[in-house]
Amino acid sequence: MRSVPRRRRLFAGLLLAPLLTGCFASEGGDASSGGSAGSRLKVALAFPPAENLSPYGADATLLSRLGVTEGLTRLDANGAAAPALAESWRREDDRDWLFTLRDATFQDGTEVTPKAVAASLTRAAGAEPPTAALSGVELTAEAAGGRNVRVSTADPDPALPLRLSGPGLVVLSAEAYAKKDRVSPVGTATGPFELTKVSGATSATLDRFDDYWGGRAQASGVDARFTADGTARTNALRTGEVDIAEAVPVSQAASLDEAARRETATTRTTSVLLNSRSGAFKDPRTRAAAREAIDTSVFAEDVYEGHAEPGAGIYGPALTWAADKRVEPAGRARAASADGTPITVATYDNRPELPEVAQVLKQQLDKAGFRVELEVREYSRLESDALAGKFDAFVSARNTMLDTGDPVSILAGDYTCDGSYNLAQLCDRTVDKAVAEAGKVTDTAKRQDAAMTAEAAILGTDAVVPLVHQRIITGVGATVRGVLLDPYERSLVGVGTRR
Repeated sequence: MRSVPRRRRLFAGLLLAPLLTGCFASEGGDASSGGSAGSRLKVALAFPPAENLSPYGADATLLSRLGVTEGLTRLDANGAAAPALAESWRREDDRDWLFTLRDATFQDGTEVTPKAVAASLTRAAGAEPPTAALSGVELTAEAAGGRNVRVSTADPDPALPLRLSGPGLVVLSAEAYAKKDRVSPVGTATGPFELTKVSGATSATLDRFDDYWGGRAQASGVDARFTADGTARTNALRTGEVDIAEAVPVSQAASLDEAARRETATTRTTSVLLNSRSGAFKDPRTRAAAREAIDTSVFAEDVYEGHAEPGAGIYGPALTWAADKRVEPAGRARAASADGTPITVATYDNRPELPEVAQVLKQQLDKAGFRVELEVREYSRLESDALAGKFDAFVSARNTMLDTGDPVSILAGDYTCDGSYNLAQLCDRTVDKAVAEAGKVTDTAKRQDAAMTAEAAILGTDAVVPLVHQRIITGVGATVRGVLLDPYERSLVGVGTRR
């Protein structure tokens, strides 16, 4: 494929920066391309960069939603792996898969080659801490002749095509790795929009990438602002300052015209994670006391004002297969008396319902005899302490299919001894065994069954108490078309998004 020379840009002091343009509900338009120059889109996002826009951490989803980066595969509307940079693939044996690349160009003008893809996946596989999609997985990649890349795992991994759709396993050009201490997606990705400027943690500017393999985006660019305050995001939409506002608070929904609200059932569950490694909740009997004190119906009805369902498990009703397969947790400890036990409950305010959830949780736990202190911060100032286990409990809204699209992988990453996002600090042999057994299952339906068995083992520890299963409200301006309403929350703007 012809390599297209492009002007090199300098980004002094730039914070480093996937949207998969997939087939989700696209409001009022299609994903056709090749239109006129188009207007720029103004977008308000809830989360500012927390990790210098590293593609291997929490910031990967920011880039995904803005259409900057993509991987070999993507998730379709049914949660199955679909082509992205790889146009096809096949399983060679238990550990080896062969992916055939489409013709595509990086945003720096260089060609997407098997060698470049293999190098990019190799860097992701060696990231520290490991990117969530590779929790517990040893992965290698190599060019395999022609347009082919061979991706191998140390153990059989039937979910590999799903795993490679994860926002943390994006493909970048060699220029992204020019500096040893960081990876930069600035001008090195493959998506329809190229990051050109970042102003600290407040805003980012993206221009259309005219050589995108999926066609020319209808918008000429995206001006994104990072606004943690949900009311401010909603006001910006209502006054026309932005065209799209993600995560509109339920308390603000009624302030928008009905036509401006888009409500999407998601695979996001709000839970309270209890620190099972240290502090008050190291004792399973104390965790049981907390679980028994919590009334989940209150959160759905009062805090979320009906825009959520009461917590039933780690997987919510957006995964339609989960309800019929749910297994009752066994072996739970007998609850001890709280007896004035002091605990610290932390959460973040980027999702404005969470502080209110924490406040209601405090009331319920106080009533049960705990003495609760709340700590609320912006997420980027809270994550490292939460992962280090510095709080007794952490209220978090987690999309269970975000990282891989595989129901087993979220369990491995969040609830096993070696999990990279283990906010509950859980390390339990029974759980690890159940998750490992589920990870070996190839058949989709049987893998789901095994995932539900593992879910029951996790819930049986009382290290996590699911509170609500969320529906997300997106604010969309009257002239905007083609917003991607993604239940997996990986996509927001794409080729067909315009105004």
